[in-house]
Amino acid sequence: MHALVVVAHPDPASLSQAVAQKLAEGVSGAGHSAEIADLAREGFDPRFTLKDLAAHRREIAQPTDIAFEQMRIERADALVLVYPVYWWSMPALMKGWIERVFANGWAYDELEGGKTVRKLQHLPVHLVAVAGADMRTYARHGYFGAMRTQIDHGIFGYCGAPVVTSELLVPVPEMSEHLDTARVLGGRVFDRAVGTEAAAA
Repeated sequence: MHALVVVAHPDPASLSQAVAQKLAEGVSGAGHSAEIADLAREGFDPRFTLKDLAAHRREIAQPTDIAFEQMRIERADALVLVYPVYWWSMPALMKGWIERVFANGWAYDELEGGKTVRKLQHLPVHLVAVAGADMRTYARHGYFGAMRTQIDHGIFGYCGAPVVTSELLVPVPEMSEHLDTARVLGGRVFDRAVGTEAAAA
C-alpha cells in the first residue's frame, strides 16, 4: 500500500514538516510506502487561473502541473494532509492545491440539473492540523467544528473521499509528543477501523 503525504509549510524545520516526516516513517514502519509532497519546497503555484477555469469548464485539458498532482494521488491508496492552522483553516498554499487539483471531471462530475457524481470514494483521507492555540480556545469559539464542516465535509465529502482521521495537534508542554503521535498515526493509515479523531469542539 502507498500513502501520499502532502505538507504545506514554508519552513523545513517547522513542526508541521517534522510531523509529516514522522508520519511517513510510521507508514513505512508498518510495511507500506510513503511519498512526501512538500508543496512549498516544490514551488506549487496555488493560484486558480483562467486556464484552471477553462479546465473546470472542460474546454481544455488539465494543465501539466495539475495532471502531475492528480497522477500522484492516483498512485496512492491513502491521502494524508499535514498543515498548520492559519486563520482557523488550512494555509492558502494547501487550499489552492485542493482548488486546482480536485478538479471537475477528476474529483467529481458536475452534471446537468445540479447533480454531482463523487469520484473519490476509493480514497481514504487523513487530516492532521497543527494548531497554535489550545483546545479550550477551539472549543469556546467552535473553530474545530467549523474546520471539520468546511474541510472534512465541504471538501472531501463533496468528492466522496472518506475522512478516516481528523486530528488537531494543539500545543503541549513537550512538542516531541506530537512526533510520537504522528508516527502512530502513520502506522494506522491503512487500518481504517482505527481512525482517530481529536476531541470534538
